[in-house]
Amino acid sequence: MLPTETIAAIADELAAAEQDRAVVPRITARYPQATVEDSYAIQGVWRDRALDAGRRLVGRKIGLTSRAMQAATGITEPDYGVMFDDTVWESGATIPFDAYSNVRIEVELAFVLSVPLEGPRCTVFDVLRATEYVTPALEILNSHIELEGRTIVDTIADNAAYGGMVLGGVPTAPDRVDLRWVSALLYRNETIEETGVAAGVLGHPATGVAWLANKLHQHGARLEAGEDVLAGSFTRPVWVERGDSVLCDYGPMGTLTCRFL
Repeated sequence: MLPTETIAAIADELAAAEQDRAVVPRITARYPQATVEDSYAIQGVWRDRALDAGRRLVGRKIGLTSRAMQAATGITEPDYGVMFDDTVWESGATIPFDAYSNVRIEVELAFVLSVPLEGPRCTVFDVLRATEYVTPALEILNSHIELEGRTIVDTIADNAAYGGMVLGGVPTAPDRVDLRWVSALLYRNETIEETGVAAGVLGHPATGVAWLANKLHQHGARLEAGEDVLAGSFTRPVWVERGDSVLCDYGPMGTLTCRFL
């Protein structure tokens, strides 16, 4: 493990980078001995300081759950981060491009829990029983660590590259649709950039949520009732520039739109 003071210093550096919309050198380039547990410790210090400053946790995100995303990043295991209330947008929002260091969009499903969900032996069936509804979501990726050469240690420490979430579409009870076959068409500036099917997330998007519940148990935590859980992208990330409009069509589950200005 990295020394406690080093973990705190890196957390402060990332908090400053978020504030300044900056990008810092890779943690693994400066601390090659850093481990995955170090990176979750860094994320935890950053999270707790944000909570102390008055931000409210509304859920968690799971990343790197699909083969498409793992191929895009060169990382081969899932990770997770936290989501705060000031990072959530409704469909149709105009989002300030300058709020981010860099912007990429992913296509996901969000699970909204009606009861707590806890490991260590959480299953897909436990997730489905605990879910009030599932709704379309777009994740805004935003990295405060240089992208070239980053590892999962860098990504986790940087809150799993989470920047924001756009919610909308048609909230649907999990027993009303085969979630494996939810599909989406992602448009940027009226051109289809990506398509995908939710089974691309570990065979079933609820599998990612079960993984998260079990992983959180290792860290002494659980998913709480009312939390939103982004289950992981089933497309590759799409880069977005200032002025771009984004639309994602989930078929029977509706559409999401946003614009970056």
